[in-house]
Amino acid sequence: MTRAEETLAAAAERAAAPPFGGEARCAALGRFVALGLPTARMEEWRHTSLSALAPVSFAPADPTAPLTPAAVERLAGRAEGPRLVFVNGRYREALSSPGRLPAGAWAGSLAAAPAERADLVGAHLGRLAAFESHALAALNTASAEDGAFVHLPEGTAAAEPIELLFVTVAGEGPAASHPRVLVVAGPGSEASLVESYVGAAGGPTFTNAVTEAVLGEGARLEHYRLQDEAAGAWHFGLLASEQGKDSRFSTHASSFGAALSRSEVKAVLAGEGGEARVNGLYMAAGSQVVDNHSVIEHARPRCQSRETFKGILDGAARGVFGGRIRVMPDAQKSDAYQLNSNLLLSDDAQVDTKPQLEIFADDVKCGHGGTVGQLDEDALFYLRSRGIDLESARSLLIYAFASEMVGLVRPPGLRDRIARLVAARLPNGEKLREVA
Repeated sequence: MTRAEETLAAAAERAAAPPFGGEARCAALGRFVALGLPTARMEEWRHTSLSALAPVSFAPADPTAPLTPAAVERLAGRAEGPRLVFVNGRYREALSSPGRLPAGAWAGSLAAAPAERADLVGAHLGRLAAFESHALAALNTASAEDGAFVHLPEGTAAAEPIELLFVTVAGEGPAASHPRVLVVAGPGSEASLVESYVGAAGGPTFTNAVTEAVLGEGARLEHYRLQDEAAGAWHFGLLASEQGKDSRFSTHASSFGAALSRSEVKAVLAGEGGEARVNGLYMAAGSQVVDNHSVIEHARPRCQSRETFKGILDGAARGVFGGRIRVMPDAQKSDAYQLNSNLLLSDDAQVDTKPQLEIFADDVKCGHGGTVGQLDEDALFYLRSRGIDLESARSLLIYAFASEMVGLVRPPGLRDRIARLVAARLPNGEKLREVA
């Protein structure tokens, strides 16, 4: 084992019991020790190397690290609705503002989920994010000491987005945290859920987050994931979802921070007539690496899925996109499409894109596409001919490329926040955002 694997496994062995019982933890730890961290020899990781992690000794991140409300607002802006704050993976009640939820709904610490909802946690926690063949899911299951649990009973509708804010506070040495999220949306329920991952500048950090979302028949869940961690961070996130009949699920990932980040989506359309939307926007510069992988499985008939990811890469940054749509034999009348578009702003920026279809049914409508390009010289010339300087013209075109994905974000506060993050990475970006 590498030094990183040894220290991560040792920390997992010492982790407290909740939210998983001892038997599940032992099994997950055993799988992580057997699998080890992913390597470039694995097909799904061949473009993303974790070799820089190998010599690092990780200690558990301090859940009591000091953090003020002013620092939270500086990192994440003002809350748009109920906000639950987690510091280094543990719930911090004093920084949270739970707000008002629909009657019967509950959102709070996973480790402290009320007894009357224990059956829901027991039935769903760990079911979708299976760890037998996924090393990082195994490590999370073995190490998680807390996280978030959101339950929407049948027919409830949340008027405001529910935000789960995970703040990483670096310590004196490299530190790791393993947040866990479980969302159970009952039949006919509706909600918007925002997962935000932010970090203050400091030493190296390792965030390994796992989210499971279960949608009952006719449920509607909009899920957003914003990653804006510090420059010295390694960030890994897995979202596993399962949808019932006629349900609607959308997830939108926005990636801006971390030295290396990877976002995975494993979505299963398990009920007839379900719809899934999987979208993402990523921006990277310098030597950043940003990786997006997804598997959307059509398991039942008459389901629809749409997937769109856009990437903007500058400097010597690297982007990776691996998307797979899998249509199972019983999933006749499936309708699926995926697209990955990338904009390279420098000669040293690179992207590896691989959209894929696996179709085992014969009555389907499926397609995919991928593009990699640079700024349009004709468009630049047109803007320059109208008196716009080169730097502003470039920023305008880049912002326009990103704006399609920003516009898909429905909560206005979150949409404005993402627009600001895009603009902050462009020359004269704030002025451009105000004009746009």
